[in-house]
Amino acid sequence: MSGLGAAVLVASLLFTGTSGLRASGASRARADASGVTWVCRPGMANDPCLAPEDAISVSASGARTVLRASAATHSGFDCFYVYPTVTASAATSNSGLAVSSAEVATAIAQASRFSQVCRVFAPTYRQRTAASLAKGLGNDPTADLVSYDSVLKDWKDYLAHDNHRRPIIFLGHSQGAANLIRLLRSQVDDNPTLRRRMVVAIILGGNVQIPDGKSVGGTFTHLPACRSTRETGCVIAYSSFSSPPPADSLFGRPGTGVSLQSGQRQSRGQQVLCTNPADLGSGGPAALSAFFPSAARAAPWVTYPGLYTGTCENEGGASWLQVTAAPGDRRPVVTPSLGATWGLHADDVNLALGNLIDDVRAEEASYSAHHSP
Repeated sequence: MSGLGAAVLVASLLFTGTSGLRASGASRARADASGVTWVCRPGMANDPCLAPEDAISVSASGARTVLRASAATHSGFDCFYVYPTVTASAATSNSGLAVSSAEVATAIAQASRFSQVCRVFAPTYRQRTAASLAKGLGNDPTADLVSYDSVLKDWKDYLAHDNHRRPIIFLGHSQGAANLIRLLRSQVDDNPTLRRRMVVAIILGGNVQIPDGKSVGGTFTHLPACRSTRETGCVIAYSSFSSPPPADSLFGRPGTGVSLQSGQRQSRGQQVLCTNPADLGSGGPAALSAFFPSAARAAPWVTYPGLYTGTCENEGGASWLQVTAAPGDRRPVVTPSLGATWGLHADDVNLALGNLIDDVRAEEASYSAHHSP
């Protein structure tokens, strides 16, 4: 990863998160009694994960419709969200724990819409900074461990004081996904009690690995790929590209790139997992329900129905979610702004945000049906 690439990544995340969405009061500390500082937590004043959720739907003809949405008044499910790299500082290898506008904006952009289906918990953590990552994803395992240990501490505090045996959805992207991979491997995969409490893990841009042609094994021993919205205790994972990942891609290829951040290495006979959130069963092609932050006054979100199609592809040693825009469509289209090795990484979550929320809603219904008192 070049220094320019890391800087562009942070700039992209900040831009995506702040466009049209409020991130006021971001610098205030939100530490609980145990000393964990929260970006989002139920009951917290000005919780950014309860940001307004109405969206403008823009059709191919340009017609605009307001879609109303709001957070669930009561939910029996928790979401534990770990955000991606948002800290650019070159002064240290790991960030501090103060809540900045970057964490708030990114939580709004990636996690806030999940409040329709769960109570969102998002702790701060001592993530590796973009400047540190620019020196190489696998070159500082100590900084990676500091990042993970911080998430692990937050998780243990949440589990002890906030969860109250509620079923859990795990959400993570990029560095957040790498830390969730470590967390699930060490805390959930071999723990039958916590496995039963896990509804689904959504791990995007993190290179979850599975044996070729299989649905379980590799990164996790007991946590399979989700192949149906009726299935629970499973994993949804992908990295999105608009063209096949190059040989030096940071995503979609096992044992390289972002895999190094979670301690995964190349293993013969393994591939990176791709589950199409728009069609968990076959992998696609299927319509993606993209939601992006918007600067429009009418609503803080915009969605473009019918613009994108997603298909899981496996070719040349890479596995990825191929995102294709409708030909001739005049609506704005995302591009690989960080370069070919990154693909559409900065937009992994938002390109299929509507699908992911629908998947969680369906899996919660299945979970409730099979775990009723």
